[in-house]
Amino acid sequence: MNLRNVAIIAHVDHGKTTLVDQLFRQSGTFRDNQRIEERAMDSNDLEKERGITILAKCTSVDWEGTRINIVDTPGHADFGGEVERILSMVDGVILLVDSSEGAMPQTKFVTGKALALGLRPIVVVNKIDRPDERIQEVLDEVFDLFVSLEATDEQLDFPVLYASGRNGYANESPDLREGTLAPLFNKIIEHVPPPSADPDGPFKFLVTLLDRDNFLGRILTGLVFSGSVKTNQPIHSLDNDGKVVETGRATKIMTFHGLERVPTDEAQAGDIISIAGLTHTTVSNTICDPSVSEPLHAQPIDPPTLSMRFAVNDSPMAGREGTKVTSRMIRDRLFREAESNVAIKVTEADDRDSYEVAGRGELQLGVLIETMRREGFELGISRPRVLFGTDEDGKKTEPYETVIIDVDEEYSGTVVEKMNIRKAEMTDMRPSGGGKTRITFSAPSRGMIGYHGEFLSDTRGTGIMNRLFEKYGPHKGNIEGRKNGVLISNGSGEANSYALGPLEERGILFVGHGEALYEGMVVGENAKPDDLEVNPMKAKQLTNFRASGGKDDAIRLTPPKKMTLEQAIAYIDDDEMVEVTPKSIRLRKRYLDPHDRKRASRAKQAA
Repeated sequence: MNLRNVAIIAHVDHGKTTLVDQLFRQSGTFRDNQRIEERAMDSNDLEKERGITILAKCTSVDWEGTRINIVDTPGHADFGGEVERILSMVDGVILLVDSSEGAMPQTKFVTGKALALGLRPIVVVNKIDRPDERIQEVLDEVFDLFVSLEATDEQLDFPVLYASGRNGYANESPDLREGTLAPLFNKIIEHVPPPSADPDGPFKFLVTLLDRDNFLGRILTGLVFSGSVKTNQPIHSLDNDGKVVETGRATKIMTFHGLERVPTDEAQAGDIISIAGLTHTTVSNTICDPSVSEPLHAQPIDPPTLSMRFAVNDSPMAGREGTKVTSRMIRDRLFREAESNVAIKVTEADDRDSYEVAGRGELQLGVLIETMRREGFELGISRPRVLFGTDEDGKKTEPYETVIIDVDEEYSGTVVEKMNIRKAEMTDMRPSGGGKTRITFSAPSRGMIGYHGEFLSDTRGTGIMNRLFEKYGPHKGNIEGRKNGVLISNGSGEANSYALGPLEERGILFVGHGEALYEGMVVGENAKPDDLEVNPMKAKQLTNFRASGGKDDAIRLTPPKKMTLEQAIAYIDDDEMVEVTPKSIRLRKRYLDPHDRKRASRAKQAA
């Protein structure tokens, strides 16, 4: 059977997963009467809730005698580790761009990796039925992007299709608004070369994705680079240095058909398959015939730029809501995550009760924390910090990001001013149509931590910010952090509206009446820069005297500000933590006792 292996890359919300849905429907992968969910490839709960792709996934469709293996990739640069691995499995890429938004920074990251590997792209301009489409300008932007990424002449001579993924058509003319996706299928078969695998050589297979199954154990997915493999054939796996990791048998071989893995007796060179039967083999290992001793080359992965401390929850409320609270459970779960997600690095701290987890960004680590809390874990999370480096002269360097902001013209002044405070340098500013301005900055990653919530407030929720790792550059010195202090509970008990009423004048409250509190817990934001210890549990003394005019009932509290996990992580300061449990997200001071806090503060000033 003819084979084509292709990856679809796009920025967040440009319609990639919706297009894959239509490819399934029109290729006959699903029966006409089969009930399928919208955005079928976004299969886990977090992907469905957030409407984004987090994990790279393989699927397959048949079109007129040709099998097309499609790899769906995440659009966020935070999940770039998923993309860098799978590009070695494919022979071509479909670059999907929105007809209005155009080429965005996350697209640049993945496209740069694909072009560097020599893959030839097919450009699909999606959502051409949008009223604010600007097709020709978007194509010019894509061409400029390819030139800036040093594409070859062959790659710059890319075919273009104009599509609406939601309505299920693609055409070579931008004026047509009907049809099917047949032109896209035909273009893939015509433009993407067949796999350049060696069918006669010994069996070699590079692992790029790792999954787990309760019955089969580890499921290792990747591309067969040479030879063929049959069920129960003896195999062994090699690490990058050529050392044997383990030997075993291919107990189960599966190919992809639609959304399902289908068992098969034999797989040929060039196909994307999954193998079960090995217990220690992991991502970037080579599975091969026992006669092979030379491993396949795995793509190098960009290093992490951000880290957080994951600690055992030691608050007075620990163990009340979660089932997995010990350091051993947290350790096993984090090392299991690092095994399958190559963009995450885990190191054990000296106290053996906390772990330093390094990743690509706040979103990636936030998704990991959210997944763990849903599994029943309780954790204490520190403020994110960037990973510094040193240049050739021994000077300190730090990661920089390209920040692209689309904002209404009236708010552009505020955004520029706030970005300057965060030591960002503006590199470009131009109108992007519809009364909006597109501003590009080069900013140290350190300054961007915690800015997103403030940015949404400044732009009344209308601004869009996209960030992408740019380089390691010179250290920018001190960057001003959060301006406001916090209100700290000075005791344990339940919050009382009688005490919370007067505290509203001090700032913004994070807790409401009746919530359980403990000493050292952050209950609100102070209107002034200093931290303030308060008593939110004070109740009214009962007496025989009645209050005149029903004043007792007159306390009207403003609803407390409730933070999501990402907002809480971005909000906290260096001496604070987020307590994460399956049911609650609480802010607290690292040292709950006020004397310990003073001692730590004095030690920090002395240092």
